Amino acid sequence: MSWLTNCRTSDGRLLDIEVVDGAMAQVVDHDPAAVRPGDDLGSWLVLPAMGEPHAHLDKALTAERVPNPTGDLPGAVRAWADAAATGMFTPENCVERATDALDRLVARGATAVRTHINVTPEVGAVNVEAMLEVKRRFEGVIDLQIVALTGGPMVGPEGAGARAALERAIELGVDVVGGCPHLNDDAAAHVRYAFDMAAEAGLDIDLHTDETLNPSVLTVLDVASRVIETGFAGRVAASHCVSLAMLDAARQAEVAQVVARAGIAVIALPQTNLYLQGRDQPTATPRGLTAVAALRRAGCLVAAGADNVQDPYNLVGRSDPLETAALMVMAGHVLPDIAYDMVSNDVRQALGLDRVEFRPGDPADLMVVDAASVRAAIADAPMNRIVYRQGREVARTS
Repeated sequence: MSWLTNCRTSDGRLLDIEVVDGAMAQVVDHDPAAVRPGDDLGSWLVLPAMGEPHAHLDKALTAERVPNPTGDLPGAVRAWADAAATGMFTPENCVERATDALDRLVARGATAVRTHINVTPEVGAVNVEAMLEVKRRFEGVIDLQIVALTGGPMVGPEGAGARAALERAIELGVDVVGGCPHLNDDAAAHVRYAFDMAAEAGLDIDLHTDETLNPSVLTVLDVASRVIETGFAGRVAASHCVSLAMLDAARQAEVAQVVARAGIAVIALPQTNLYLQGRDQPTATPRGLTAVAALRRAGCLVAAGADNVQDPYNLVGRSDPLETAALMVMAGHVLPDIAYDMVSNDVRQALGLDRVEFRPGDPADLMVVDAASVRAAIADAPMNRIVYRQGREVARTS
């Protein structure tokens, strides 16, 4: 048992929080006269800890070694494939870079991360094994979920290698089945296969979905239909959903209603999509974000992440969810409080974790920051932060 005292919520209340077994046991008004052993937080702002719902830790921090001359998505895919073919990225190197990236995320306030890891006929599931080692290293510090990210054909004879790689990843112990169905000739068949594999293994699904500005590509409807038809019991996330934003308002609303009915969480990825999308449209260049407003109006859960960080898919990125929140304010046109929810509690919910709403029983996953308000925290991104995972301090920066 310990206390986190004299911390200020976003609505201005000063609280004392008792933590027992990693959860909030009591949440009471701050009493300066009370003897409550623990950490006095100096009236700093206390917020739910943040999360990263869509990382690529096997690619992280390779921008200097893997240039992308064209700057677009096909260029990034080619650059990564060419670099990987040289054998420069060993499992040991993957562990080292992923550890570095996670250290940065934890220091900045993240206690939950979902990472997509390439699973292909060429490399098999070797990077999944590396990421399982990283997961062991961060046990008790961060909730790390591993997605088996398949690419290329998944069905028919030409998909045999990819299917074998996915099966091996599931045997090793990934948490989520992933894939890029919109890049396949038969996207609906890929979706069906992903759902069948996830259902058989008892895993959740998180698919790269419609990462294109082509409005005729709406694989998200195939995903939603599969959820509705099968009554899939696991959680389903659709990441990117870029093409949805290219539809007219009425069609956006129709599709968003279907996505909401299916209970699909949509992951908006402003940083990488702003970098990759629209380079072939120099006039009125699209932002490349999903239709955040339409999805939220329909009642969809919309979380936000950075996606890639300092690699050929995104040359920059601080591994700071506050950076993502700022981009959601600027490019997604949401209010700061909503943007913060999108990188904190909405991430947790999308990943199947309990929300942190300062009630007894809630997880004591918190970020305490020297900021006057949520808006100020997003705007200034101060490095004076303390991060708690289940009530235990896991990072302190200044």
